[in-house]
Amino acid sequence: MKIGDLAKKTGCKVVTIRYYEKEGLLTAPERTEGNYRLYGTEDQERLEFILHCRRHGMQLSEIRKLLAFRDHPQRDCTWVTELIDAHIGNVDAQIAALEHLKQHLEQLRQRCAGGQNGDNCGIMRSLDGTGTCCASCPRCAPDSGRHA
Repeated sequence: MKIGDLAKKTGCKVVTIRYYEKEGLLTAPERTEGNYRLYGTEDQERLEFILHCRRHGMQLSEIRKLLAFRDHPQRDCTWVTELIDAHIGNVDAQIAALEHLKQHLEQLRQRCAGGQNGDNCGIMRSLDGTGTCCASCPRCAPDSGRHA
């Protein structure tokens, strides 16, 4: 199949397929006399694996290692579970940060019911630093060195 067909079957853009080839994640395909790339079922399966990894937040360097392991699966897979555990930890941290952001936004929203001019809007005062923040929160306290 040609690159356009591979793109349609996998939902991957042609430019991305070429990029993965350039990065060595996909092997250079055979070419027709007209210099069109030709891909087989193995190429499609490999690309689908790469895309699946990308959907799970894997970096190209990690995918490269996973592909090498996939090509030579005789080694111990402990490092794969450690890789996934690290990604789970990152997701947990992102969830915690988003929950904190939501809490902060909810507190901010409670500062004004609307109908005020800009000088009296509690939300605007909080955002410009003249109102109180969530200083009781250890993540936002002035001495913590960071703010949501």
